[in-house]
Amino acid sequence: MPYPVHNITKLKVPLRAPEKVMRLERLGASFQSRLSFIRILMRRMQSENWRIDRPKFNIDKNGVGVAVYRVSGPDRTYSLVAFAHDLPDDQRSDRVIAAAWDATFALVDGDVDAADIRRLASNVPKQEAGRVSSKELTLSRANRSIRLFEHTVQKLASGKQPNADLIEQSGYLMRTTAVYGSGKFGAADHSTIADRPEFAAPFQAEMLTVYLIRAFSIDLVEHLAACRAPDTATRIASNLRRRLGIGNSTGLGMAPFVMNHPMLINNWIMARETALARIRSLPEAAPKATARLRTLAIQAAANAHSWTSEHPIQRAKIARLRKDLELLNKHLAQNCLPTHLPWNEVYRWTEEHLSIEGQEQTVALLIDAHGALTDDLALTMSADEGLGRVIDGTMTISAIKRLLTEVYTFALTIDWADQEAMDRVWYVSAEKLEPRLGQRFEEDIEAFEEPLAPARDAAKMHEDLQQWPDNQTLAAFLLEHPEHRHIARRVQLNSRLPYAEIRDNTIGKAVLPIDILRCKLAFFGAARFDPRSDRWVRINMFQGAPFFNELQSALADDWMYPTQSALP
Repeated sequence: MPYPVHNITKLKVPLRAPEKVMRLERLGASFQSRLSFIRILMRRMQSENWRIDRPKFNIDKNGVGVAVYRVSGPDRTYSLVAFAHDLPDDQRSDRVIAAAWDATFALVDGDVDAADIRRLASNVPKQEAGRVSSKELTLSRANRSIRLFEHTVQKLASGKQPNADLIEQSGYLMRTTAVYGSGKFGAADHSTIADRPEFAAPFQAEMLTVYLIRAFSIDLVEHLAACRAPDTATRIASNLRRRLGIGNSTGLGMAPFVMNHPMLINNWIMARETALARIRSLPEAAPKATARLRTLAIQAAANAHSWTSEHPIQRAKIARLRKDLELLNKHLAQNCLPTHLPWNEVYRWTEEHLSIEGQEQTVALLIDAHGALTDDLALTMSADEGLGRVIDGTMTISAIKRLLTEVYTFALTIDWADQEAMDRVWYVSAEKLEPRLGQRFEEDIEAFEEPLAPARDAAKMHEDLQQWPDNQTLAAFLLEHPEHRHIARRVQLNSRLPYAEIRDNTIGKAVLPIDILRCKLAFFGAARFDPRSDRWVRINMFQGAPFFNELQSALADDWMYPTQSALP
């Protein structure tokens, strides 16, 4: 099937317009929901009764060695091989140019034997400098939290629990700085696993990797504490254990992905917007869903009050979100839901009274309260992107101009002669082959610019099209102007996929790459966004999620707003 089927024709309330949804300001206010990839993974692990064990844990008192975590699903087995290293503090860095880490990992397709571990030991700790095989699905690395890791080891060694407030402030013992998949460094290409049900939703192998790394981080601190003081050491209490997720540091490398995968991004956004439209189209509010929404809104408010950041933009967003959720909880507590299309009225109320941050939080809450109505959309979020590569050269100039004007109206209103509109340049660094963002008029980098300015390029194509007769073909135009091939492809793709394009200037002086990062990370299932600048952010994943031994006793999707009062 070329494109996902979302059954939107019978909805009483239409999907939100792309011109509204795909603005950077709103994308930068995204929240995780039931359609986020870690939430999809957790539901599958529980429903299919996945079994997870640790067949190998050979790590010494200095924290050096290897561990293996084995995951057994209904049809296949996967193994995370973890290498622990004794990294001096002065070598610990989150930057992509780092050459050493506290731990390195590979997710392997199937069981591993001694020969596999020897082969991986020669390559995985080197990361980019090494090579893995098509048996490996992901390659990853992580560093210890400077504040919390050693504190936790010390407390556990003395028989005490780590400070709950410090756990609340940090939220993780280790943070990943990369989780590579999809064929990088010799690993299996995504196409080789795409037909497996457990990987039908996007990034499931990567999310499984992070989930297992989280378990490793806790096992490691408990092991080091026991080595340090075997007579007094204790384990982390269950309520504090659930409070520990896995951190992540994500920079500019993730931003171009959103622009380079328009079909995939469309399917993510389309699934969310279809879920919202389904909910808004409900003729009445079910009592169970109403109670659920009220509970979630209270938990979200508590979560917002424990969410901190040092970045001024994010601090302002959090402050407004706290006020928004206070207003939302008061509104929901008044028992004033209308009898006709009640959730549509709730959403419309948010547009009148809440900030964009509060509006998008409410969207996530509505989806979370209606799982039975929306969970099937998880299967529509992947994409066969090969279907979007062919350009229809038979299209007439009049037709392509019409489509271009419809999709890129915003781009045609920008004054591209203004230096501020053209201030930034996306390029790839020679040192690490990683995306960078520079200043066009202050750095000599324009010759290396990547095609990540669709708004500008659409305006250029529109200008050149004016010189061509309406009955001429697009193929003839592109023979004369091959520089417009990429934007012609995007125009045709966007005419079929409404949420495929960011409706903003991605090279303007005011662009904030963290808005793009947050959009993607929210779909991953990230929380606690903490920008460290306008182009890299720290997050937390799986905080509050049940561990292996809790999958069958805990609700796999009842942990998304992990407040201390809500945890066991």
